[in-house]
Amino acid sequence: MLPTETSPSVPGPRKGTALYLSLPVFSWALYDFANTIFSSNVITIFFPFYMQQVIGGSAVLDQIASTFVSYTNAAASLFLVLFSPLFGVLIDRTGKAKFYLTPLALGAIACTIGMGLFALWETNQTVAGLPLSVVCVLLLFMIAKFCYQSSLIFYDTLLSRLGNRQELPLISGFGVAVGYAGTLVGLSVYPLAGDGNYGLVFLASGVLFLVFSLPMFFLFKENNAGTSVEGQEQTKKSFFSGYKEVIATVRDMRRFRPIFLFMLAYFFFNDAIATAIAMMAVYAKAVVGFSSGQFIILYLVATVFSIVGSLLFGHITRILGSKQAVTCVALLLLVAIALGALAIDETMFWVAGSLYGIAMGSTWVTSRTLIVELTPPEKRGQFFGLFAFSGKVSSLVGPLLYGTIVLLLSQHGVLASRAAMGSLAVLVLIGLAIHLRIPVGEDSSHTR
Repeated sequence: MLPTETSPSVPGPRKGTALYLSLPVFSWALYDFANTIFSSNVITIFFPFYMQQVIGGSAVLDQIASTFVSYTNAAASLFLVLFSPLFGVLIDRTGKAKFYLTPLALGAIACTIGMGLFALWETNQTVAGLPLSVVCVLLLFMIAKFCYQSSLIFYDTLLSRLGNRQELPLISGFGVAVGYAGTLVGLSVYPLAGDGNYGLVFLASGVLFLVFSLPMFFLFKENNAGTSVEGQEQTKKSFFSGYKEVIATVRDMRRFRPIFLFMLAYFFFNDAIATAIAMMAVYAKAVVGFSSGQFIILYLVATVFSIVGSLLFGHITRILGSKQAVTCVALLLLVAIALGALAIDETMFWVAGSLYGIAMGSTWVTSRTLIVELTPPEKRGQFFGLFAFSGKVSSLVGPLLYGTIVLLLSQHGVLASRAAMGSLAVLVLIGLAIHLRIPVGEDSSHTR
């Protein structure tokens, strides 16, 4: 029986340091710390800054740089859309998660370091009008983001093995809070970006990613005791045959109606979240008029709010239940995006960024816990894979939608980006309408 199920053999919830500083939980959380350095430094801040430096320079060119950032993120998400359901099946077949997480994390780290080397490379060679060095950075970014996001499928699945049902919201919140603390450490490399020297930033970010991943690599012990003989025999099946199992699960959708409703709602929530994360740096500079330094300070403040929100929503989730907690986060996200799209001065954008920070951190806390509650243990890996599939299809659609709106309206200057940002609020409303239809009585039916 999994630790998320209640039984006399499962101890009561641990508290304080007994829970958070236990070796499995702490080493697991440190991987969130490590990969968030990559997410914040590379995806959110310095890759967009780098693209704006090498392509931008005017109001129109800044919008074209935004389109490159959007489409590159979308391309990385496309590959995850293809493979994430198979990763989930792989977990259920083998009972292994860390085993696959490690090489994916190392792939992301190697590509991040490679981005740094190519960004520092000065060459006159071009491909389709772009310097060859820039093309190499774009390709390595796509691979790094794919590996990073793929590793999260295996990482999130490990959550259900770390504690009992009462502990999971707190562990999830702790992991997200530690992850956002990684953002603060990651931004220590900002002085290296003096005079736009982003290659050194990529190099340093890759090294930090590696260093803080080491506890997961060497100290986290994966327990595969629950893997059945049948599961071991299934590992002999081909990797791509996993699509048959996914299709069979989708055909049985009525049996798993609550979880499929949530994945559809999450599609729209994440559409807004992922796009805003990818575009906020360029938006703050091009639309609101922030300098790079001002945006870094805003990002630091938003990160602090994310840490507070993550810990707070761990407790809120335990009190209100996961579904109601997700509803609260969605409403908060809606307000943050609306303020950002309508911001007429820096003060409004500061408020929007702070509220968005709370919503961003709390989304992962509440969603991961709800996924564990709604899924049967024998299919948990598969549903986490489908959960990632839902999120990454939206990560593909969101940047494409944003980038296309900006491109079509680029001659209107900043109005293009405001319209694109405003479209994200509509996505949140659609997701919220679907989420509210999840049957309350079935929310935890698979974990009782």
